[in-house]
Amino acid sequence: MPYTLYGIKACDTMKKARAWLDEHRVDYGFHDYKAVGIDRASLQKWCAEHGWQTVLNRAGTTFRKLDDAQKADLDEAKAIELMLAQPSMIKRPVLDLGDRTLVGFKPDNYAAALA
Repeated sequence: MPYTLYGIKACDTMKKARAWLDEHRVDYGFHDYKAVGIDRASLQKWCAEHGWQTVLNRAGTTFRKLDDAQKADLDEAKAIELMLAQPSMIKRPVLDLGDRTLVGFKPDNYAAALA
């Protein structure tokens, strides 16, 4: 069964993850959530598994450009709404392995999960 890699095509971290998967001949599909969006159910699943604080990319420029009112009193529901409205705020990549997901790219984590 092929895995699904979620992210944004132009992101440097995404390029590293895709190169690693290709180099290790891992079969995967790519879902560009900036181009085609993301569904609420996926975000809720990822937040339940990892915590919304991990899934929300607060280091990115999209989040940093929000006004203070949008950043105030963040909770899971508000974070999911922000990520639905602007998928660039989702940490990337997210690799869906079927029974679980990996958020972010670390070669050691990919190697361990795909061994």
